Amino acid sequence: MSMIATLKTRARQLKAEVAALYFAARHPGTPWYAKLLIVAIVAYALSPIDLIPDFIPVIGFLDEIVLLPLGIMLAMKMVPPGVMAECRARVVAGGALTTRAGRIGAVVIVILWIVVLVLAGTWAYSASAHAQGVPPAATLP
Repeated sequence: MSMIATLKTRARQLKAEVAALYFAARHPGTPWYAKLLIVAIVAYALSPIDLIPDFIPVIGFLDEIVLLPLGIMLAMKMVPPGVMAECRARVVAGGALTTRAGRIGAVVIVILWIVVLVLAGTWAYSASAHAQGVPPAATLP
């Protein structure tokens, strides 16, 4: 098997494990601390935003290559084996993740980015105006 085929297979397996962890987070037999970790891992894995941006050479893919698999392995160890087996069976049976949840997550991330960009723009404008010696727009007496 070629290297690309092996990587594609591993990516499909990782995606299936993330989906199983998503179901495990909603399972009543999963401990609360495992649910908390699972929610954080699944949200990060499905998020289009990375902790370390991919355009940074070498370390850009560090989170996908090292951090995410380690987090998934830790979460799988925290979930009881019976619950994890049930969740894996649910994924194999076709229990795909809901698209509504994915859309809600995407909207939340877009809103967060908009807020960050507005705050950064406001800060940059304020710093630029201050550097040019322009007084604030309105001051109350």
